[in-house]
Amino acid sequence: MTTPHASDSSGQVPSTPGDDLVVTGVSKRFGGVPALIDVSVSIVAGSIHALIGENGAGKSTLGKIIAGVIVPDEGSIALGAHPLHLRSPRDAMTHGIVTIAQELAIVPNLTVAENVFLGAEVATAGLVRRRDSRRRFRELTERVGFDLRPDAVARSLSLADQQKVEILRALSRNASFVVMDEPSAALSSTETETLHEIIRSLARRGTAVVLISHYLSEVLALADTITTLRDGRHVRTVDASDATEESLIEGMLGRSLSTAFPPKQLAAPDAPIALEVEHLSAPRIEDCSFVLRHGEILGIAGLVGAGRSELARAIFRDARASSGTVRLAGRELTGHSPRRSIRRGLAFIPESRKEMGLLMNRSVRENISLSRLDLVSRAGWVARASERRQVARFMEKSTVKAASMTMPATMLSGGNQQKLLFARTIMCAPGVLIADEPTRGVDIGSKRAIYDLLVEMAHDGMAIIVISSELEEVLGLAHRILVMRHGRVTTELTGDDMTEEAVLAAAFAEPSVG
Repeated sequence: MTTPHASDSSGQVPSTPGDDLVVTGVSKRFGGVPALIDVSVSIVAGSIHALIGENGAGKSTLGKIIAGVIVPDEGSIALGAHPLHLRSPRDAMTHGIVTIAQELAIVPNLTVAENVFLGAEVATAGLVRRRDSRRRFRELTERVGFDLRPDAVARSLSLADQQKVEILRALSRNASFVVMDEPSAALSSTETETLHEIIRSLARRGTAVVLISHYLSEVLALADTITTLRDGRHVRTVDASDATEESLIEGMLGRSLSTAFPPKQLAAPDAPIALEVEHLSAPRIEDCSFVLRHGEILGIAGLVGAGRSELARAIFRDARASSGTVRLAGRELTGHSPRRSIRRGLAFIPESRKEMGLLMNRSVRENISLSRLDLVSRAGWVARASERRQVARFMEKSTVKAASMTMPATMLSGGNQQKLLFARTIMCAPGVLIADEPTRGVDIGSKRAIYDLLVEMAHDGMAIIVISSELEEVLGLAHRILVMRHGRVTTELTGDDMTEEAVLAAAFAEPSVG
């Protein structure tokens, strides 16, 4: 039963605890391409309701509509018996609905505390009461267990800590509904456990959580109810107690997924050496050495902060090394230029496609051809016909799905954005590829497509380094695994020694003393 609302002075209708959020017949199109088609779903107050589906299924679009970020073309949203007309996130916040977006919305030059209370500052005569802000911040962080300094500048934080700031901002609003889009994607296992307890505590206090996640184990561990979307349509809504990973995957894909990873094809033991790293030191890494052969997939594992990404950037010459040597096909890679690395046949797919990989507002065509304009240019001018042919070829090879190669990258799903990076990489024809978190924020179907692509490229002779926080991914793809701890390569695992237990033991092991 719902309780009648009384309008406030602004004409808005505040939410009342116990009201359900009801979405009815919602549709949305982008440039004529349907993202949602006649979707209806009810979010029960005080419950954890998961939205799942492949990238492009429409779950993030639905989450944004609930949060007022996107206005639907058709359909309605109601809170209890009262229709809502959400035109902005501020409208949604007025009704007790806040969101934690998949793409972080941190103001880089503000402090952590300023970001957390942005738009909700305590002020007198237009001046922010900083002492009160610090007290509120301390109470909030103590309640949720996040260790963040209020005066730290946001741009100096790691991706995981920036995610924590987003979570704190949402929690500070005391919302009745919280939309969380991939909230644990950038967190370590320990931080994820803390987040899960926060989500459960929100539900216990009567706050409904709309959880959008690619991690089916996370969904099954947290959700009361699970809604599956496919190709913009509502497939089914079930109690989580009646679901399994297999049933969820079948609903997402419309078919069963027999295996998560393609069969491994081992490189020849006498294959030529593609990459040699000797005693490499750089910021946050120290004295790292290893060899990589053509046709081999080398996995690099370790806890968040172990130095995996820093090692990748030092090899690629995106970070300045203080000592050590990198050789490609026997020749030393000198200088400090990623452009030179690319010319020498070394490609790098960074962990953040938005911040470091793609030009989000430029077209699919431009993003793919960017690194090899020499292939599609004549006398310094881009030959559009040649560019379109080349781009279409590499879109097909990397299975990029887009309505048009002229549409901006920001309009693609997360999985297709990630595959866009692979299309650009393949066009460069590298001998060595470093893929840092190659499937972050990617659905199960797109993951398998990327895994197939990596295995195919290795089979064709490319030497590949895969860095991933998903241990299953490293074990499923790699022929050999290096485990890092405190900026050093501490362990190498091969063959039957490559087990989850062995990787975790090496990642957590303390160095011997004496």
